[in-house]
Amino acid sequence: MPNPAPPARYDLPWKAALTQAFRAFMSFFFPELCTQIDWSKRPRFRDKELASMGFGDAPDVVVADKLVEVFLRDSGEPMLIHVEVQAQQDASLARRIVVYNFRISDEYKRPATSLVLLADDDPNWRPHVFQKKDLGMTVDVSFPIAKLLDDVGREDALLASRNPFALLKLAHLRTRQACHDADKLYAAKWELTILLYQRGGSKRRILVFFRVINWMIALPELYQERYWRAIRLWEKERNMEWISPLEQSFIDKGWRKGMKEGLKTGREEGLEQGVKKGLEQGLEQGLEQGLEQGRTEGAAVLLERLLTRRFGPLPKAVRNKLAKASLEQLTAWSDALPEARSLKQALE
Repeated sequence: MPNPAPPARYDLPWKAALTQAFRAFMSFFFPELCTQIDWSKRPRFRDKELASMGFGDAPDVVVADKLVEVFLRDSGEPMLIHVEVQAQQDASLARRIVVYNFRISDEYKRPATSLVLLADDDPNWRPHVFQKKDLGMTVDVSFPIAKLLDDVGREDALLASRNPFALLKLAHLRTRQACHDADKLYAAKWELTILLYQRGGSKRRILVFFRVINWMIALPELYQERYWRAIRLWEKERNMEWISPLEQSFIDKGWRKGMKEGLKTGREEGLEQGVKKGLEQGLEQGLEQGLEQGRTEGAAVLLERLLTRRFGPLPKAVRNKLAKASLEQLTAWSDALPEARSLKQALE
């Protein structure tokens, strides 16, 4: 009897991956459009503004929304790209994409294009056109799509690709194919982790995509502990440490908290569907809280080190102030540090 594994979540992984490597995303899934962008100008993410417009109101079907400002290579003009990753079939998808696109263009008074990555299980579902006719008025809009299932059976090509999104696509496909079999999931997760290490790149990118794979391929607790032991041994044999024990503890803390909260929610609803929904919601909340705590504490430690190097040993009151600060405040202090002439000025 296969060992069951907890359900995978795709929203947090895709959001992190899109933010970290947007050019690689465009190159892998929308290569023709990628060549039209001037990548010498850094893309600007406008997700907060997208959220303020009321997007993402269908959490059961929408995985990730991103709004990115880029510049066109030929004209030099700015343009907005709206990306949606769709996990399940939704009859209203085409209409929603058109509405979003029109609202974005109207809000910013500039051209916008919408791209959709389909992450569902039906190879024949490919909504890319919206058509409507009312009293002589015709609306006919098409938009680019990419389908994760298009590479089923072509895993060798994905393994040979140097684009990091090829590994994420493999993680998606292997997770679907494993059907919650923990042994198969563990084998897939280990294979993709080693490939990620071996292909190199910056440490930051490797860590971001490691987190994505770790989230996408969810393992039962015993298998996850086995996975961490294997990583530590593999790193030790090669005299390297990419995943620190501190970071590992934050990831695991978020996982356990999410599972606990999810099970509680499910028991309170008293239904099988409630348990499933509660697990997913609790897992997402726990992962977000665990990762956020890790980033905040890591930022506080780094800033304390920089302040000490600049101004000498810090008073206890200052250390307490750093420990209680939010990630946003720590970031602001870090940005102001190079121009600060005193400790007081650095923490204003």
